Amino acid sequence: MPKRSAAIDAMPSAVRVQLQELGQNLAIARKRRREPLKVWAQRMGVSEPTLMRLEKGDPSVSMGVYATALWLMGRAQVIADLAAPEHDQGALEDAVRVAKARAVRKSVSLYAAAARGSQHNPVDEGWA
Repeated sequence: MPKRSAAIDAMPSAVRVQLQELGQNLAIARKRRREPLKVWAQRMGVSEPTLMRLEKGDPSVSMGVYATALWLMGRAQVIADLAAPEHDQGALEDAVRVAKARAVRKSVSLYAAAARGSQHNPVDEGWA
């Protein structure tokens, strides 16, 4: 019997719940297509017990098997988008923190003050 991965034991409960939901959704997709376990497993290149574990959200089922199930549903294009850099909120927040730390406040030039509606109007002061 293979040794159980420490990563599975350390997996947050929120991730387990998401995997279970994914498995349930994949099971619904298979059933809506009226595909028996045996046929769907053959099309995926896995055993029926593996497919049953996937549909229960078992984290020991490989990512490749989950990806193949998504491909059979016509949803493989979403796989790469899951970790796309533009969706990485943590990295974005870090980049904003770094940018704020680098920001150096410069003294305001006379031109910039005038552009903001300076309180001094040359006409009012008899300059023009």
